[in-house]
Amino acid sequence: MSDLSRYSEYLQQEPYTVPPQPGVKKSPRIWLNILLFLFTFLTTIQAGVAWLNRDPNDFSNFSLGLTYSVLILAFLTFHEFGHYFAARVHKVKVTLPYYIPFPFLFLNPFGTMGAVIRIKERITSRKALFDIGIAGPVAGFVAATAMLIYGMTTLPPFEYIYNIHPEYQVTGVPTSGFSFGPNLLYWGLGKLLADSPNVFLPPMNEMYHYPFLCVGWFGLLVTALNLLPVGQLDGGHIIYALFANKSKYIARTFFGVILGMGLLGLLPFLGITTLAEYGLLNWLIWAAVIFFLIRIDHPPFYDPEPIGTSRMLWGGFALFMFISSFTPVPVTNL
Repeated sequence: MSDLSRYSEYLQQEPYTVPPQPGVKKSPRIWLNILLFLFTFLTTIQAGVAWLNRDPNDFSNFSLGLTYSVLILAFLTFHEFGHYFAARVHKVKVTLPYYIPFPFLFLNPFGTMGAVIRIKERITSRKALFDIGIAGPVAGFVAATAMLIYGMTTLPPFEYIYNIHPEYQVTGVPTSGFSFGPNLLYWGLGKLLADSPNVFLPPMNEMYHYPFLCVGWFGLLVTALNLLPVGQLDGGHIIYALFANKSKYIARTFFGVILGMGLLGLLPFLGITTLAEYGLLNWLIWAAVIFFLIRIDHPPFYDPEPIGTSRMLWGGFALFMFISSFTPVPVTNL
């Protein structure tokens, strides 16, 4: 479930150690972007087939995974090109997105580890940092929300689930098993758009069979992870642009929360069930990634120019996106 785009900005900020020689113009390796996109297209098709309980290695099933593949690539493209166009507006050198294929479905059922862009120079303007940081999450959030709205307003009849699980005609639809954790936006849209006796909104342990719901939920998860206000995640860029060096207090607080949720995920292994439902062991891995790779505090730079009221308001919208997209327990297997 991890998405490399959520720490790509950390990689992007590293300065070149060997700058290009004067007069030598490096041609962009667009062929690599295209090749990675094609491989990711194939691996996400496999994932889409697997979500429908079909054999992902059987080529005759590939057409079944097309919808899922197109949707997840669309979300990643919206997110990364949000960063890309914001960087171009501020005349910051940036590459096209590199899509990351991931065919090992037993480790990552989504078929991809996301996408990254590489910013080729340091950002030293708080306005530019804010705009580039927030543009990706906003674009991805809009795309994911649109997918959920469409998915919940065009839900197939109840019998659709029988095409995937014929045994449910006898056993009924279970309410336990591998399940995604709901977030406020998913829950709210479900109440608003699909709370009707004539509509079957699948439970969270079955919704991944519905491509628009699955990718919409995945998009919100990725958005929330990117908006964590730590280090060089998008959220870290945003709070540094807003609060400069004071942002480190917010970052350290959130890192503590992440670490705490990971420690709560250890409780079941100790035979303790109290508060265990609010944690997940995976958060310890994410905390390690933040501590060793992304870092907790944003690298400082000096820019005394205020970012303005409009960006402060957009900062409030970033907070709304984070709260409405975040779930403390993204997956369970009960």
